[in-house]
Amino acid sequence: MQFRQQALSKLQSPEELDLPIGFARPQGRLVLAVTVAVVAAAAFWAFTGTVSSRLSAPGILTRAEGSYLLQSPYAGQVTGVLAREGQLLAPGAPLLQLSTDRGERTVRVVAGGRVTTLVAKTGAVVATGADVATVEKVTNPDEPLVAMLYVPGGSGGTIPVGAPVDLSVQSVPREKFGVLRGRVQAVGRAPQTPAQIGGFLGDARLAAQFTRQGSPVAVLVRLERSPAARSGYRWSSADGPPYAVDSTTPVTASVHLADERPVDWLLP
Repeated sequence: MQFRQQALSKLQSPEELDLPIGFARPQGRLVLAVTVAVVAAAAFWAFTGTVSSRLSAPGILTRAEGSYLLQSPYAGQVTGVLAREGQLLAPGAPLLQLSTDRGERTVRVVAGGRVTTLVAKTGAVVATGADVATVEKVTNPDEPLVAMLYVPGGSGGTIPVGAPVDLSVQSVPREKFGVLRGRVQAVGRAPQTPAQIGGFLGDARLAAQFTRQGSPVAVLVRLERSPAARSGYRWSSADGPPYAVDSTTPVTASVHLADERPVDWLLP
């Protein structure tokens, strides 16, 4: 009955037209102002700001001309190994001596270069067409290294020529000597097959590794030189490692892609 009495009193009382109208509290106006400022700042950043992104890709240090796999043209037993790994050979230089059913035969390199892998050993029996060595195509031992990256086919078009690249070298502790610096020199136009990659690197195993996720695009990276560094190349640390880096060393690359405006993500 008490609540009913109060309701009747409310109905019988005149309207309180002389009372001021209550507006939003100061706290509410502050929240509204902050919200408007944040939205305005976000819109301004979306049109004028930039966002940088990176692409990670596996690769290997090599020479610009690549390598080739040398195969024996004869079947027989290896009676002599005439070169060693790391040795620079002229075109046609002897590599192995074989004893065949037609007498002694010599296996020679096809093109000049550095022997990076020597498969055949003295006493081994090889068949015709057997892999006996991998030869890197280089005539000058001071010829600079390059990094060959293999990126997913759909990502190749996003990499601009000249883009900076940071290379983590497998044989160099990153936490101590940092990363190797380079820039994109060329980007392949079409995805490569395992046969193409194996033909350039002279290693079918590496070709299978780089094509595990599909046919990649080859990206050539020129390493930045530094005469003051022991390795001859520029690193993110002051001097880099106190030793030289060699070809056939695996790397993991971080490619700096072109900056984008956030609004471009929303507009077609």
